[in-house]
Order: sequence, then structure tokens, then C-alpha cells
Amino acid sequence: MAESALAGEIDVLVVGGGINGAGIARDAAGRGLSVCLIEQSDLAAFTSSASTKLIHGGLRYLEYGELRLVREALIERERLLAIAPHLVHPLRFVLPHVPELRPRWEIRLGLLLYDHLGGRRNLAPSRALRLDRDPAGCALRPQFVHGFMYSDCRVDDSRLVVLNALDAAERGARILPRTRLAGAVPERGAWRVECVDTVSGARSGLLARVIVNAAGGWVDRVRRSIGLSPELGVRLVTGSHIVVPKLFEGTAAYLLQNQDRRVVFAIPYEEDLTLIGTTDVPYDGELEAVSVSSAEIEYLCESVNRYFRRSVSPAEVLWHYAGVRALKDDQAQDAAAVTRDYELHVEESPNGSLALTVIGGKLSTYRSLADSVLEALQPRLGGSRRRWTHEAPLPGGDVPGGDFQAFEHEARGRWSGLPQRMVERMARAYGTRIERILGAGGGSLEALGEPFGADLTAAEIDYLQDREWATTEADILWRRSKLGLAVPPDAPARINRHLAERARRSGSRGGPVPGGRTWPPG
Repeated sequence: MAESALAGEIDVLVVGGGINGAGIARDAAGRGLSVCLIEQSDLAAFTSSASTKLIHGGLRYLEYGELRLVREALIERERLLAIAPHLVHPLRFVLPHVPELRPRWEIRLGLLLYDHLGGRRNLAPSRALRLDRDPAGCALRPQFVHGFMYSDCRVDDSRLVVLNALDAAERGARILPRTRLAGAVPERGAWRVECVDTVSGARSGLLARVIVNAAGGWVDRVRRSIGLSPELGVRLVTGSHIVVPKLFEGTAAYLLQNQDRRVVFAIPYEEDLTLIGTTDVPYDGELEAVSVSSAEIEYLCESVNRYFRRSVSPAEVLWHYAGVRALKDDQAQDAAAVTRDYELHVEESPNGSLALTVIGGKLSTYRSLADSVLEALQPRLGGSRRRWTHEAPLPGGDVPGGDFQAFEHEARGRWSGLPQRMVERMARAYGTRIERILGAGGGSLEALGEPFGADLTAAEIDYLQDREWATTEADILWRRSKLGLAVPPDAPARINRHLAERARRSGSRGGPVPGGRTWPPG
């Protein structure tokens, strides 16, 4: 890492490049503060890319009395639909009724509350179903006669993180993936920070007025590195998911109740797959080496096999992933019952240096969490008090009239020379910025450069390397494009060679602000 990447004095150093860190960096930069975000790996490399990929209120949290959290998440669901219509899309859920678990009236009452608690405007209301008569019941075993349908949203989780970081960069923030906090010491009411480039090993530093610790499972480790104690009692819980061949037709997802009173989602994934998750298991292992256990895979398979006519076995699992959620320890005995609410800890060292630690939170509430962080820091940092992130579109989200379906239809016609499935995928990933990859219109696959399989071309890879900090095939395939299961076996090695060659020619690691340069380029 060049010395210039971290030299100087800034208002806010954000530690952690997951959804909370990226959202905080975006909000802070938009309020006129000087911001640097560091992340020891790729953006969204850990928990934020290992979610169930939903923006939702959390229907099951009503059972735990978390009305405030559910309401906040439902309000945020509406806002994210508006500012990121290319990433966030409505999704209908089928909830089969199991009489011995919960009475039907109780579920209906909960869904009515869910419909109205957050001021639903853009999604269809819940309704009761006769599963033996409705197409939504065709995939289910015949004993499930009654059920319900309600609305929530799906999201591309890691792209949500990257686009928040990209917006922060375009507002002046420095975004530095693969940069680890080595330590910080108080200095005249600020922090003298030292960081290390995890690729080259080079060290550099800066002076930050405030440190925001949004490091997820690493929050206590970061606190120790800057001399704060005691630890805050973070509770680590693993959430694991599996992906299997498609279990059912149609576009609806399913919310399945288990005998242990936990719930499991079965969600259409890509074109011909089903995503199943999640588990809630206490975790005490190495955060860098989280894996899915065979017991969790069996649990998820058994959960869906109780409901669907087509059963699935562990041998059919095509992909699995896990993320560790760092939750605030509310002393709940069951890991599934631990609150997903967030908590902010503002602390001052003896000489007046300020740090803020974020604990908990969920993908759906990242924007309101960031807003709360900036409000808490405003007396120290100043900057604009105007709340703005709820109405400013994320990059690519400035879809005319907010009508994504019309935008997608227009894109299919505009790039009619390309495979329609490719255009649809890219419209959902890049929104109105699709033209920066595909060109002005028409076009052909040959014009987009070397093909790497599954409609991934050199033009898209180059964009991701130059604009979105991608430096490895995993950054491209598993976070920014979700094509990891679709490309041929030789694609990862070819992508890495392509990335390395371009990086050698340009002398850059990728991203809008390498080496502290401004973005967009002049």
C-alpha cells in the first residue's frame, strides 16, 4: 500500500467493510466529513455476503416481542426498495400452517400486524391460502391444507455493500480493502492509527478524530488493538445456508416452521436452484475459518423434507456457506432467540479520544443504524445534520420513476444483440450503470472481450476491477456477480490471470480510489 493511501488527518476511520461499515462511511461522507474505511479482506467478504439475502422485518421476531426492531426493519424495507430498485425486489412468501405448532388465528393476527407495522406501501398484503387448491401448495406434501402468503424482499447482499462503499467513494471517502488495523493510540483528543496492507505487508498511518468499530465478529479484537477494555460481551452465532437443485416451481419462497420453533427459508435462487437457510448455532471457533457442519446440512435438509414432495439429501448440496453474526448478548438461552437489534457504544479515552463500537444489527436496518451512528457523533465531529441516505439512490438506483420492470424491459430492447438472460442479470446488478459495461446500445458478445463462461466477459471483469475493488476471482464470482456456480471449472484461474495482468499494467489493486486518487477520474 502506498504511503499516500493513508497519510494525513481525517474525521472518521471506519474499521470493517461489511454492510454496517459501508453504510456508515457513505452517510458520513455525504455529511461532508472526511472518511476512510479499511477492511482486512474484500468488501462483504464475511457475514455480509453470507446472509439469507433478504430485506425483511423478521416475522419471527414478533414472537419474541421485538416490535420496535420489526417496525424499524419494515420501514427500512420500503426505503431500500426506493433507493435501490435494481438490487431490492419484492418476494412473496408461503407459510404452511402446522396446527400443533401455532394456531391459525395467531399467525393471521401476526401477519396483519406485520402488514401495517411499518407503513407498507409498495408490497401486496398478506392473505390466507387453501394449499390444496392454490398453485402455491402444489410443491408441498398433501397434509398441508391451510397456509398464508405475505410479502418481503430479496436483495443481492454483497452488491448492497459494494454500492454503499462506491457511493461513499464518489462522495470523497477513501475505501481501502485488504487493509488491517494494526493499532491506534490516543493523541491530542484523536487517534494515531497504524494500518498494514494485507497483500504487501507495507505499513502506513494517519490521524483520525474518531474511530468507528464496525468489525462484526472482530469488534472485541479491534477494541483491544486500540487499548479499550473491557470487552463488550458479543455473542457469536453461526448462520449456515445450503444451495440445492430447484425444489419447486414458481417465484414464491417458503417460510417453514420446525418442531424446535425455529424457522427455515426456502427461496428461489438464480434460475434453477433453491437457497435454504438458516441455522442458529453458537460459535467459538476462528472467525477466518467458518464452515458449515454436516449436522447443519442434515438439519436444513430434514427441515425442507418435512414439507416438500420432492426431498433433498446432503449429497445433492451444490454449495454451502456460513457467516458469523456478532450479536449483543441479551442472555437468551436459545441462539435463535438472541436479539438482532443493534447497540452503539460511545467511549472516550482518558485524554478525550473518541471511539464508537457497533454491536449487532441486520442487513435490513444497516441504513438506519448508520444514521444513528452519525447522530451520536455529530456533537464531536460536526458536519451536516441533514438525514439524506433514505432518499438518495444508491449507484445505479436512479431508475426512471422507480419502475425497475420498465427499466429492465427497455434494457432488453436496447441490448437486443446480447443474450436476454445476461442483460437481465446485469440490469439487476448495475441498474442505470449497465451502459458503462455494455456500451451505448445494441452490441454483441464479441465486442465485450474474452468470455469466461456464464455470460461473464472481460468488459464486466475490467469494470469490477477498475471501479469496485475486485482483485481476485472470488471477489468477482462469489460476491459481485454470483456466477460461481455457473462458470466452467477453468474460469477462476483464467479470471485471476486476467486480473493480475491488468493490475501489473496499471500498477493498481483496483477500486475507485486506489492510492488516494479522487473519483471519478478527471
